Order: sequence, then structure tokens, then C-alpha cells
Amino acid sequence: MTTETTENAGGVQPGTKKAWCPMGDKHFHSDEVKQIWKECQEESFWYRALPLSLGSMAITGGLIYNGVWKQSKRFGPFPKLALAGIIGYAVGKASYMGTCREKFQKLGPDFGKGFGPGWGPGCGPLFFGGSGHRHCTHVCQECKKVEEAGTESAKPTQS
Repeated sequence: MTTETTENAGGVQPGTKKAWCPMGDKHFHSDEVKQIWKECQEESFWYRALPLSLGSMAITGGLIYNGVWKQSKRFGPFPKLALAGIIGYAVGKASYMGTCREKFQKLGPDFGKGFGPGWGPGCGPLFFGGSGHRHCTHVCQECKKVEEAGTESAKPTQS
């Protein structure tokens, strides 16, 4: 009995993954993901969160100044201004999420399925409270075909 392992038509040994398989590597586009994440954080702050925060604080200050809203007797206008700033900041960050999702969708098909731990069936760093070292179990369809073809050709043959 002899066992022969030959390279299949794709040029890949069974059990290995080609470099073009974007989801087979557990460090899928880590540099691109980090770059896009940094861009999203900076752009959401400068283009949405900061302007909405300052705008809501200005409107609240104007309403207090004109007497539409009353200031606190103990703390003055600061609690209402702080709350308006926090709400404006949160709304600004949340409003940029769609734009950020589009940027991640350009990386691959599974990045746009949702934000949160694991990012759906695809693989990627865990931005929300994770270490970013998660084992990827995803294998793309081309890799499955190549692997199946490789295991069929690597079966022992009797002579």
C-alpha cells in the first residue's frame, strides 16, 4: 500500500489555505480593519459627534438664556448643558455607524452583517471589549472545494 499526496489543480496541499482566501486566515485584513476602525473613530468624532454636541449645547444655552428653560438654583445651567452635550455626542457617534458599516462591507461579504462581538459569521477583531484574538472557523467556498479535491486525491491507493 502506498500513499501519495499530490498537489491538486489549485496548487494547494490538503489542509492548507491559499493566500487569496480572505476568510480562511484568522488575521483577515488586520491592518485594513485597524485603519478603517481608526478612520471611523476620528471621522465620527470630527464630522458628527463634536458638531452635534456643540450645537445641542448652544441651543440649550440659548433656551436657558432666553428663559424658555430654567436653570438649576443650585448648579446653574451646567447640568442641562452637560446633558445636552452628552446626548449630542452619543447621537453623533450613532449616526455615523451606517457610514462606518459601508467601509467595512468593502473589505468582504461578512463584515456588513452587523456590529458587535464576532461580527456575524465572518472573522475579525473584537472591538467591543475583546482582545481581538478569536479563532476563525470560517472557510470560504473555494477553499472547501480545493480541500475536498485534495482529500480525494490523497486517499491511499492499493496496487
